[in-house]
Order: sequence, then C-alpha cells, then structure tokens
Amino acid sequence: MAQRTGRLRRKTRSKFRKSASEKGIISIRRYFQEFKEGEKVILKAEPAVQGGMYFRRFHGKVGQVVGKRGECYKVQVNDANKKKEVIVHPVHLKKVKWEEKK
Repeated sequence: MAQRTGRLRRKTRSKFRKSASEKGIISIRRYFQEFKEGEKVILKAEPAVQGGMYFRRFHGKVGQVVGKRGECYKVQVNDANKKKEVIVHPVHLKKVKWEEKK
C-alpha cells in the first residue's frame, strides 16, 4: 500500500492564505452561522481555524447543504462527474448571494 506524504494542509500555502485586509480576529458571526437544508454555500477556508476544514481540492466550490453532523454541516459537492459529501465547520462556509434561474 502507498504511504501518504504530508498532512491535510500540504501544498496550501498560497491557496488558504488571507489577504492583508482580511487578517485579524475571526468573525464570531461566521463561526456560529447557521444554514438550512438545501441552501447553496461556497467553500471558503478560514485558515486560522484548522478544525472542520475540507480537503484543498474543494476550495472555492459551490455545494448544497444536505444535513448536519454535530456543529458541522454535510455539504454535497460536484467533483468532476461525481457527487461527494464533505463535512465542514460553518466558519469555512459562505452563503451564495445569487440564485439559480429555473
């Protein structure tokens, strides 16, 4: 079996970096925000909080909240042609402001 090199945040130095204007104290509002089932969210990492973070491949993707597990949310994301469920802490999620046209 192949041996894994590194950890979850390997090769993420620039991807998870905050801009100069975003640096500072973490927003309590984002930390405790709540989502309803079926709501669209963007996966945007908060680098100051490592717990409940997703794998780097899903950074910037739009997903749909499927359920809740403890404090975290189960988010369904399209990865190529497969739908995958990622468990993410709400501090790493951002509400989508636009709605899909039907």
